[in-house]
Amino acid sequence: MQAPTFQDIQEALPRVREVLAPTPLFEWPGLGQLTGTRLFLKHENHQPVGAFKVRGGINLVSTLSDAEREAGIMGCSTGNHGQSLAFAARRFGIKCTIVVPRHNNPDKVRAIQMLGAEIIEAGEDFNEAKHYLETELVDGKRRYVHSANEPKLIAGVGTQGIEIFETLPDPDVVIVPVGMGSGVCGTGIVAKHLHPQTEVIAVQAENAPANQLSWKAGSPQTTETAQTWAEGVATRAGAELTQQIMQSVVDDFLLVGEDEMRLAAYHILKETHNLAEGAGAAALAAVLKYQDRFAGKKVVAVLSGGNLNLAELPEILRLGSEQSA
Repeated sequence: MQAPTFQDIQEALPRVREVLAPTPLFEWPGLGQLTGTRLFLKHENHQPVGAFKVRGGINLVSTLSDAEREAGIMGCSTGNHGQSLAFAARRFGIKCTIVVPRHNNPDKVRAIQMLGAEIIEAGEDFNEAKHYLETELVDGKRRYVHSANEPKLIAGVGTQGIEIFETLPDPDVVIVPVGMGSGVCGTGIVAKHLHPQTEVIAVQAENAPANQLSWKAGSPQTTETAQTWAEGVATRAGAELTQQIMQSVVDDFLLVGEDEMRLAAYHILKETHNLAEGAGAAALAAVLKYQDRFAGKKVVAVLSGGNLNLAELPEILRLGSEQSA
């Protein structure tokens, strides 16, 4: 499996731009004051499905063969990958099936259904749902779109990196949340090509550290659980292709806690009036947690998604209010 190149990402850009407008990169003085940085958010929460992954879905589905389009596509997701595939499938008029874990974020499940995809519930978490899909549903006919081991998916997602550097050519740091790693890989490929001095940092939940452990070890690592409210980073194992790419484009890999992501979501809401899901708040959570490291720097935090389960909002507001008191 060949890793995508910067040229692949450039070629993906017109396919993505035909469907999706560039998302804003805004500097937020309130967040900058809070963190002691010049803090920019890349607002992937402004995508039509509320998250960055739609870029990859558009790029991959637009390049399927006629036979693949006729057969349809399927994938496994806790929400944003599923919405990406469903959105792209609807755009190109093909069938889409998404397997989600039982007890998944209901708002994300409904959003996938509203885009016209068939939903199948299986397993208690992402990895169990993925196992069900790969053992029970993969039939050699429908195109199975893995959430990470897909070069065209990563190339499509990498277009967010091109947009970052079009607006801010010389950030000191770009921080990207990691679920399966397509976002940090695509953005990292762009950063290393356009401005190698930029530090690319991945961030994941302390309670779901499989990708961080794999990156540190240089070999696949699996955890028994991924008990985080941030379903976008709730994975118990990494993926072959994204781990391979991360070894060459990621400069560091940080972990953040559950309440640290909640507090970051609170500050995003307070200072920018944007709603961030747990994974979307993880990058800012890393800046808040490691302030000495980032002090005085131009920092881009990728707000990867805004599809928050609103049942989480009261706890986010409670923690933020207590800290501000």
